[in-house]
Amino acid sequence: MKTSNQNLFPLMIRLAGRKCVVIGAGDVAVAKIEGLLSCGAKVVVVGPKAVHRIQQWANAGHLVWRPRRFSAQDLTDAFLAIAATGSPSTNESVFRACQARKILCNSVDDPQHCDFFYPAVVHRGPLQIAVSTSGCSPALAARLRKELARQFGPEWAAFVRRVGEKRHEILSTAPSARRKKLLKEIAIPPIELRRI
Repeated sequence: MKTSNQNLFPLMIRLAGRKCVVIGAGDVAVAKIEGLLSCGAKVVVVGPKAVHRIQQWANAGHLVWRPRRFSAQDLTDAFLAIAATGSPSTNESVFRACQARKILCNSVDDPQHCDFFYPAVVHRGPLQIAVSTSGCSPALAARLRKELARQFGPEWAAFVRRVGEKRHEILSTAPSARRKKLLKEIAIPPIELRRI
């Protein structure tokens, strides 16, 4: 497998209200679609046949399903695209069409045709811990995610929410000279959360 030596720029991005196109409507696409929907993206799925879950989402109005083969026109006004067809040549065609339109593209299991990769993520309320191997080994990223999930249990969600509330209070009421110190103090987790 050939991988890029370029460094990747890690970021969290808001997708709410943005058009995200998924080409392919099989089982591989389901997990990708689920993540996009959870972020409030406007999801368009293109694929001649769709698995039951995608049909359910379409029937409920959570996404638009176009039951046909991919056309470059499907990318009109898209923010990003995911090629998940199971056909390397189709996925490459999607990637090339995205490149021509300056649209970010992820081609599942094909790092050479990706502008971005899906990290393995631990979700604890507002806390998200993402692990990436830049496409070198999704299995390793998944293993590290499991280890982090044990270290950062569900109780971290409440702690992070409390820190967020206190941060808002500090920023709106504390004198600017004391803010930095106070913000550092509230970010110290209680002893019962320190498993690291």
